[in-house]
Amino acid sequence: MDFQYTPEQEALRKEFDDFFREEMKSAPPELESSMESLFEIDHCWEFHKQLGKKLAARGWIAMAWPKEYGGRDAPLIDQFIFNEVRGYHRAQGTDPIGVGMLAPTLLVTANDEQKKEHLPPMARAERDWCQLWSEPNAGSDLACLTTRAVRKGDEYIVNGQKIWTSGAHRADWGMMLARTNPEEKRSRGLSFFLVDMKTPGITVNPLHSMARGHMFNEVFLDDVRVPARNRVGEENQGWMASQMTSNFERSMIDLFSKAKRDLEDLVQFCKETKWNGKPLADDPVIRTKLAQLAIDIEAGFAFSHSVVWNQITGGLMTAAPLACGAKFMATELTQRLTYEACEIMGMYGQVAGSKWAPFRGKYINYYQVVMGLNMGGGTSEIMRNLVCSLALGLPRSW
Repeated sequence: MDFQYTPEQEALRKEFDDFFREEMKSAPPELESSMESLFEIDHCWEFHKQLGKKLAARGWIAMAWPKEYGGRDAPLIDQFIFNEVRGYHRAQGTDPIGVGMLAPTLLVTANDEQKKEHLPPMARAERDWCQLWSEPNAGSDLACLTTRAVRKGDEYIVNGQKIWTSGAHRADWGMMLARTNPEEKRSRGLSFFLVDMKTPGITVNPLHSMARGHMFNEVFLDDVRVPARNRVGEENQGWMASQMTSNFERSMIDLFSKAKRDLEDLVQFCKETKWNGKPLADDPVIRTKLAQLAIDIEAGFAFSHSVVWNQITGGLMTAAPLACGAKFMATELTQRLTYEACEIMGMYGQVAGSKWAPFRGKYINYYQVVMGLNMGGGTSEIMRNLVCSLALGLPRSW
């Protein structure tokens, strides 16, 4: 695997960096101080949408997609570089569910009519998506879901409940798994649907976190009519599409890149902040913590590069085990960095909404919600099991 970029790719990186460096000067301060502010605060959401329009005008949201669907037919590595730079600048502007997960799945599994209907609006930053997967009794074990879709003519009648749906209150559309054959067990008998969130019968209720933010929701579906043309793939064959969606989600370069930026800020804080007359950076315990985080981030960068390298050379399914590994590495690293930052700042790390709060008090908020990253999209335990079964050929434990 070659880590060196071509001169053209380095020039592209600089173009991305210059753009985000300038645009993020106008970002609302609240956007960085909370993981939930994007979906909760109106002017943060508006900034995200405006930035998305600017990215779309440059053709950056969907560079690797075919031109007929709004892309530029660019190499996958160009999109990877874009995600890395965007993560470093902690920038929004792209829909992580629609662009990052659903769109690649549609490119592989959807029919041409579905691609033409849904992909161009994503590339233009006009349509945001949510993921209607988890249920009260089917989280990491998604195959146990009970939401029912019954075929009646050219429609499916859907009834059920989804939970922990990020951004459902902002989303225009949702991708949904529902059971179409109740006689089948677990992953068999599930179908994959695209659902307009304005459809009658859909109720979205907020689920507030312990930090009192609003990112998650519960979604009730009562006799929701979904056109049969919105089913992706064959009936009862939705599980494979859902697994492909998960694989697309996880090179995780944006999280590793954001962690790098966060660590740089934390190191600077330790250089400037004194305790007992000496900078925190002189404390050997703190230096050890920072050094270990730096090592973990570099390992994460290497792992992310291996994911995209295998996607390019061997295909998405070949890279699936690596993608699972990158997912739990990135989310657990983010958790460790948050906890270490709070420990280094001591009591000041618990202060929010005050001039005394380092980093605008973001780490006390992160501390309360970061555990969710290890669960959303599959727990770290599930990811490790998948690495063992898919990459190492070990027997499944479930």
